Amino acid sequence: MTTKPPQTLPKFSSTFDPHTLAEIRRAAATGIYDIRGGGAKRAVPHFDDLLFLGASVSRYPLEGYREACNTSVILGDRFASKPIELRIPITIAGMSFGSLSGQAKEALGRGANIAGTSTTTGDGGMTVEERGHSKQLVYQYLPSRYGMNPDDLRKADAIEIVVGQGAKPGGGGMLLGQKITDRVAEMRTLPKGIDQRSACRHPDWTGPDDLEIKIQELREITDYEKPIYVKIGASRPYYDTALAVKSGADVVVLDGMQGGTAATQDVFIEHVGIPILAAIRPAVRALEELGMHRKVQLVVSGGIRHGADVAKCLALGADAVSIGTAALVALGDNDPMYEEEYAKLGTTAGAYDDWHEGNDPAGITTQDPELAARLDPVAAGRRLANFLNVMTLECQTIARACGKSDVRNLEPEDLVALTVEAAAMARVPLAGTDWIPGNSGY
Repeated sequence: MTTKPPQTLPKFSSTFDPHTLAEIRRAAATGIYDIRGGGAKRAVPHFDDLLFLGASVSRYPLEGYREACNTSVILGDRFASKPIELRIPITIAGMSFGSLSGQAKEALGRGANIAGTSTTTGDGGMTVEERGHSKQLVYQYLPSRYGMNPDDLRKADAIEIVVGQGAKPGGGGMLLGQKITDRVAEMRTLPKGIDQRSACRHPDWTGPDDLEIKIQELREITDYEKPIYVKIGASRPYYDTALAVKSGADVVVLDGMQGGTAATQDVFIEHVGIPILAAIRPAVRALEELGMHRKVQLVVSGGIRHGADVAKCLALGADAVSIGTAALVALGDNDPMYEEEYAKLGTTAGAYDDWHEGNDPAGITTQDPELAARLDPVAAGRRLANFLNVMTLECQTIARACGKSDVRNLEPEDLVALTVEAAAMARVPLAGTDWIPGNSGY
């Protein structure tokens, strides 16, 4: 008696998987590339690949209920006479009015105020609601210069020159026509309903020497009061950080590829830039070699989700972090309560990323007045403040467990890595060993 060989199920190609095949068919049928929001979805080395070494015999932990752990940070005290003073080391990243609704921008300001931190304008200018509800507001100066005027620069508490963004370093911004309402068009001096594309580089300079002149010009416009940030997308963090410092930046903002965007090409999001885990240590090395670590503050962003991520960024040498996507989720983005409406859009809560289309059921990434009215900025601001407070408490808890009375006293020696890749990127030992892959002194 013979037996039949066991049947095996057909396997998809690892190169031409179902998603790739579907994208080829979509591109062939439409002739256009895919546009979406959010950050990179591919699995890349991230903070989950690092662990803290809590104190035991060789280190002395702090008691969480009796011993203080400082979380405050000052940003921009290199040259500015009025630096930004924050109660927590977590800031709100730049997200524009146009990309977000007015209610969402107001909620971000309200939540940041309660938690004691700053928020950031994004492309497209400063709104009355945003300035009115943000005690500390950073004004972004982008290549488009949409809505930029000297009066708003003076109204801001700091200025962030955006050279690059983590989701699309080397690429410009995008705002589709359906989100360019009368108000957005007026603020940006654009025709209503027409797609807007921002330039990929500033028209005012071609290199660091010109950037130095621009920074000096902004200092003069603001009477040398406002800190000047320079934001770079993570691609060549060592050189970009060094040149930003030499150009006169008070703060360097470093954004990794997991950082979100309102709209850009999917191929950009997934295939340009590097993970923030790989970018922090080269940036810190540049600051140290220039004698500027802690004198020029480093703010990092890109896929930061909770207090452990914050603590790991600080341990690797950052002074603070910035959140965008997580802040929107805290406001109510991708909430399962709108699952039925997400389904009608062909997606599901937690996966919705077509922010550019302006159909967000949660009322956050839209300019539709009926949808935007769904978001209560007061209640959403409280949710954001709660989230920021929890992140801060989590970061403090880890710092105390490592024996630190200030969250910025966390250091690489408090960390180990679970994978060879993470050990090499973060320059910390592989767990259970003293081996740092590729270590040649740093």
